[in-house]
Amino acid sequence: MALKFQIITPERVVFSDEIDQVTMNTQDGEITVLPHHIPLVSVLKPGELICKKNSEEYPLAVTGGFVEVRPDSSVIILADTAEKAEEIDIARAEEARERALKTMREERKLDSAEYAALQATLDRALIRLKVGNKYRKLKPEIK
Repeated sequence: MALKFQIITPERVVFSDEIDQVTMNTQDGEITVLPHHIPLVSVLKPGELICKKNSEEYPLAVTGGFVEVRPDSSVIILADTAEKAEEIDIARAEEARERALKTMREERKLDSAEYAALQATLDRALIRLKVGNKYRKLKPEIK
């Protein structure tokens, strides 16, 4: 039996298919969900998410959200953002990282909202760079 898996962002359905397992970072640590996993709802932490199907790994970069594992072996992820490794524009992610770091280093004081927004931008860029650089040349494309 396979997992019925969907990862959805506010913009689109990023991936929807039957898979063998999925590994992700939650507020309680890294978990791997297999068929017949106990029901679960958790906060998804920013990081790498790996789907496995027929011994192939399909990595995605996610920046948070929620995961629900249902009794019928379906997994639904509502992510803030999610990108397949092959979709990541590494040059654009590097530019975003540099811009955020430059703004953080400027002399002017940032209020807490500005700093939090910059930190979120930096975190997203770093996750995208990690996943993009790690898998870009090595893994097959998710259809």
